[in-house]
Amino acid sequence: MVTLLGISGSLRKGSLNTALLKAATEIKAEGYALEASGIHGIPLYDGDLEEAEGIPAAVTTLKEKIIAADGVILFTPEYNNGIPGAFKNAIDWLSRPSSDMAKVFGNKPFALVGASPGNFGTLLSQNAWLSVLHTLGCQVFAEKRLMVSRAHTLFDAEGNLTDEATAKRLGDLLAAFARFAGGR
Repeated sequence: MVTLLGISGSLRKGSLNTALLKAATEIKAEGYALEASGIHGIPLYDGDLEEAEGIPAAVTTLKEKIIAADGVILFTPEYNNGIPGAFKNAIDWLSRPSSDMAKVFGNKPFALVGASPGNFGTLLSQNAWLSVLHTLGCQVFAEKRLMVSRAHTLFDAEGNLTDEATAKRLGDLLAAFARFAGGR
């Protein structure tokens, strides 16, 4: 069984990306399991804080989940045509101490998914993530990416995905990524 970890990069209660991650966990999977996680509780990175108090518990917990997973999917919002600061901050913390970077990220399969109310999905955010993931030594899944445009029209008031075409695309990506992550 391939284990995948999905991380929502949004802190919002009504996040489209958290809703998309929830939809991903509800897809009937063959050969893989998807665990949902987030970035809540991770403080702003501060080298002085790291030196004085060490790695925060929320960072350690997420780091352990990444290490245990066969592959990681970033469910990324896009803010001002780029990576959301809170999500990038979480990844920065996860790369600390630098001696842990290879253990957490080294050759780990990562995929990119994102939902946005805009017309281009999260194209620019996902493109910006590529250089970050490359620097961390990740194995970026290039076969598929999912950029969900006008996402606010695809979920109901309770945050359930109602668009069958998007659900199919999401399921196809998950299955392909699971094969990729499990075939290393």
